[in-house]
Amino acid sequence: MPLTVTVDTDPLGPDSIINLTYSTDSDSSAIPPAPTPEALPRRLSLAQGTALNMIDMVGIGPFVVLPLVIQIIGGPQFIWAWVLGAVISLIDAFIWAELGAAYPLAGGSYSFLKIAYGERRWGKLLSFLYVWQTLIQAPLVVASGAIGFAQYFSFLVPLTPWQSKCVSGMAVLVVIGLLYRKIDSIGRIGMVLWGVVLVTLGWIIIGGLTHGQTPVSEVLRSAVGPASVNNGWWAAGLGAASVKTVYCYLGYYNVCHLGSEIRRPERNIPVSMFLSIAGIAVLYLLLNVSVVSVIPWQQAKESKFIVSSVIEAIYGHGAAQIATALVLMVAFSSLFAVLLGYSRVPYAAAADGQFFPIFARLHPTRQFPYVSLLFLGGLAFIFSLLFRLGDVITAILAMRIVVQFIGQAVGLWLLHRRKTDQTFPFRMPLYPLPIVLAVAVWLFIFVSTGLSFMLSGLTVIALGVVAFLVSARVRGQWPF
Repeated sequence: MPLTVTVDTDPLGPDSIINLTYSTDSDSSAIPPAPTPEALPRRLSLAQGTALNMIDMVGIGPFVVLPLVIQIIGGPQFIWAWVLGAVISLIDAFIWAELGAAYPLAGGSYSFLKIAYGERRWGKLLSFLYVWQTLIQAPLVVASGAIGFAQYFSFLVPLTPWQSKCVSGMAVLVVIGLLYRKIDSIGRIGMVLWGVVLVTLGWIIIGGLTHGQTPVSEVLRSAVGPASVNNGWWAAGLGAASVKTVYCYLGYYNVCHLGSEIRRPERNIPVSMFLSIAGIAVLYLLLNVSVVSVIPWQQAKESKFIVSSVIEAIYGHGAAQIATALVLMVAFSSLFAVLLGYSRVPYAAAADGQFFPIFARLHPTRQFPYVSLLFLGGLAFIFSLLFRLGDVITAILAMRIVVQFIGQAVGLWLLHRRKTDQTFPFRMPLYPLPIVLAVAVWLFIFVSTGLSFMLSGLTVIALGVVAFLVSARVRGQWPF
């Protein structure tokens, strides 16, 4: 069965996307064989892959989401939402681990959906829908980081609402300007950025745990003690709060995008994801405990820049300004990496012949996908001016869940039905229970986003189906 694999990548940033073209002369129902060796060298170690995952996971998320979660829960039990976010990520990671270890050709969900559902039939539709929704949700991701950036910037310079929108919009424009050029491979940038993240989180955690007004034992007793568990009224908001915390964990699968550059992918891809989730979960829980040990949760839920407030309470205003600068560095680095990676998704699909050809255009002299970059960056600029942070975070999840997360879970189940267990280098325990649980929890999160966001997510999918049918009709491809 002849197989052709073409890989095209820009390995910059945690969200880099590698274009995968898979073709076979066999029937679409046949199982794709094990991937053949790629042209890209495998140079990323387990430590580097794990660091890239964690950078993608942190970003601006936890610094702006923590007060929102406390507001939704309305009590000291908000820690449960962070625990649930970690559990959901862990369950879903089993699916990514099997797919990433079996198909370390990178390309993320675009590749997995195409392989699992068959490139010549339903896989064409599902992979197209993933790229289609990327045109909306990727700018939302960038906009959320820009809005969070402006929120923390206002600690340094007080801003009116319109000035805040201008700062978020300018942050997007600066990122576009920095990316509008040919960028060579960046070797150890991931480890450097991860060092900034560790310094920022470590400073907050150690400062809070050593200088907190409320003992850590009392904070934990209020959150997880018998009285808290028995008085379970707060659980009503757990789903809505988990929408925010899951957003902060997204990125544990980033190593799959870089699959063709990971050493020993059958081992390192699964291990890096589980290490990332465990490490970030511990950091997030310690961050929450340290924050409310310094500032009571009743006060913390109203803070727009909780990190700065905590450091100010401990070390004074000057130290708070330094902490704010560190947060802004983390946020801007995340913006840069996210837009860089996502700009390659429409380009990869278009170059693969599966999306609108205009997105495959490269800059004539600088050789980067400028149409894709300008389109996604332009939408991100508009979204950063129009939306609020909480709404953007919810919309991101509502748009991703059906096609990307649930679609991949079902796709892995289909692959298992068509393949022997020996073809999967990594096998999830208790199969197919993690797949069933993943579908159930993602449906739970999807419903928790609320009716309006559910309908908006489904509307984007419906429009994507129409666009796919029109495109397929013009090109004379399946199902015509």
